[in-house]
Amino acid sequence: MDEKRFKMIDESFTCSVCGSLVEKLGYTARDHCPYCLCSIHVDINPGDRACDCHGILRPVGIDKYKDTYKIVYKCDKCGQIKRNIMARDDDFDKIIEISKQDK
Repeated sequence: MDEKRFKMIDESFTCSVCGSLVEKLGYTARDHCPYCLCSIHVDINPGDRACDCHGILRPVGIDKYKDTYKIVYKCDKCGQIKRNIMARDDDFDKIIEISKQDK
């Protein structure tokens, strides 16, 4: 897999799902809301903004990944499954809630 397919985009945004103002992450690219954990399906490869779907990526599960977790998303519009590493400021109560539903 070509590691150079990651494009670093770390920007503030207003969450389309919960309406929260989401600040830049500061240490890597912000790719989801830390409050509701949702995202928008805009990337084919991280940061490329090349996907025309623009559906809501909703968290449907949690996977253990090294010393952290990945949030498993399913797109409301096209059904694609994506995974993103959780951010340090993600609502950990939401992570736990999703992991319990995943069982």
